[in-house]
Amino acid sequence: MRVVKELVREEIRVSIFSWNNKYIIKYELGPMEQTFKLSEMDVLEESELDAFLEGIFFEEIKNRFEEMRNSFRRQVENL
Repeated sequence: MRVVKELVREEIRVSIFSWNNKYIIKYELGPMEQTFKLSEMDVLEESELDAFLEGIFFEEIKNRFEEMRNSFRRQVENL
């Protein structure tokens, strides 16, 4: 597995890997993570992967983390 890019954006750690003819894009915030796989054939240049770090897609990632956090907190409070 090759690391293509690692960075932190708005407290979310983003790691992009290349493995088995796929890009694996992993977002981490605290104890939560979201992972997406994308065929390398769908991307002409690695710089196109930056589209996953901004715009509507990244906003949806942040919103999903908020939903995950709320769901997790509710579950822990009900133990």
